[in-house]
Amino acid sequence: MQDLQKINFRLQTADEIPPALNQADCPWHQIAQCNWPEKFSYRPKVAFRIAYTDEALLLHYRVEEECIMALAEDNGPIWTDSCVECFISPAEDGYYYNIEANCIGNMLIGCGQSRHDRERGDKKVRDKVLRWSSLGREPLGERPHDAPWELALLIPFSCFFKHQIDSLDGRHIRANFYKCGDGLSKPHYLSWQPINTEKPDFHRPEFFGTLYCK
Repeated sequence: MQDLQKINFRLQTADEIPPALNQADCPWHQIAQCNWPEKFSYRPKVAFRIAYTDEALLLHYRVEEECIMALAEDNGPIWTDSCVECFISPAEDGYYYNIEANCIGNMLIGCGQSRHDRERGDKKVRDKVLRWSSLGREPLGERPHDAPWELALLIPFSCFFKHQIDSLDGRHIRANFYKCGDGLSKPHYLSWQPINTEKPDFHRPEFFGTLYCK
């Protein structure tokens, strides 16, 4: 179990997230589990921080990888790009959200109880998410990249469109965090918590870890 830290800053833009998490001394966690090394051995260096406020979930990713790519638009095949993902269950009803974003902040949000019953959040839901990328917001074809990139997302609780969430205080939530790039020259599939399956499959809530909202 990991503690999910609450911060009391009022944030207006996503680029305020990294300094706010610095000030709150919010810890980094590694996305380093290489679950299928025989076929997908490439391991970018990936870390994330997560916190929450009275109104939103905050995510901050830092990634070092040999090549980057960001061609998918909102609600497109985000997972084919340089992609980071948060899969999260805010309640104990079997539903979980997949919040996937590429390295320039284009994203999708889905919800369901398995891979096969996903309902996508519409444009109104996605537009509520505040986004900041150190790479900017313009599309990128695959290219070498020799420096870390960062992405920050401010996700209002109202984006969890299948639930009515007024507060995370005191909750236990289940989650896993991923880095992938299906369409890159070096495809890869890393996770925060290990996944025990024969082939890459992030839609496996039985392998989620637990976050305790302090």
